[in-house]
Amino acid sequence: AGLIALIVTIPKQVADAPAKEKINFGAEIKEGFSWLWSHSLLRPMAIILGTLNLVGSITAATFILFAQEILETSVFEFAILGTSGAIGGTLGGILGPKISKKLGSGPSLYLTLISMPLLGLVVGLTSNWYIAWVMIALTTIFAVLWNVITVSLRQSIIPSHLLGRVNSVYRFFAWGSMPIGTLIGGAIVSISEIFGDRELALRMPYFVSLVLGLVIFAFAAPRLTTEKIERARAEGEPLS
Repeated sequence: AGLIALIVTIPKQVADAPAKEKINFGAEIKEGFSWLWSHSLLRPMAIILGTLNLVGSITAATFILFAQEILETSVFEFAILGTSGAIGGTLGGILGPKISKKLGSGPSLYLTLISMPLLGLVVGLTSNWYIAWVMIALTTIFAVLWNVITVSLRQSIIPSHLLGRVNSVYRFFAWGSMPIGTLIGGAIVSISEIFGDRELALRMPYFVSLVLGLVIFAFAAPRLTTEKIERARAEGEPLS
């Protein structure tokens, strides 16, 4: 019993745990933003992706009304229409790497950026839900193709110690524009109804998206060339 008491009372030497360094989120976000903004390839990629998502949100904001009133879908048909994205995404995951390998990174991104506004225009002009289904599925294939190329590219060129910070800023560009696009989409329909009929108002977001999509393509074409992409991938550091 005395031995047990001795064991219990002997103080145990425990090394002090190192104090955790307090994270300065503001400084880390600033560092990630500065690195991304100084990179001549990632900067336009972030701007382009943010604008693409803004444009997509313009049409998505009133899509359910478009489907009900213009495409005249039943509840069941609308449910089928919703499968287009899933099927397109699956096909994009399968075909995306093959398309990128066949065409090269730059041409694949060009194909994505020019196809999406044109496919969206077809949706805006049609009154048949099954045509819209095909166009949305194709759009999703190209959206996945964009991700296949750009996500792996980001992983390869951002330094590992900055990966989280830079990616968080990149995602802010990507996702932060979507609420703005939603507001714009609703405003376009509301304002268009004042000057035209309901059908034209519900189609108008697709016409606006076409114009914006062509502007995005014109901005991206000289900046997302295969040469610049592969050079950034090889160097793994900001381009001068």
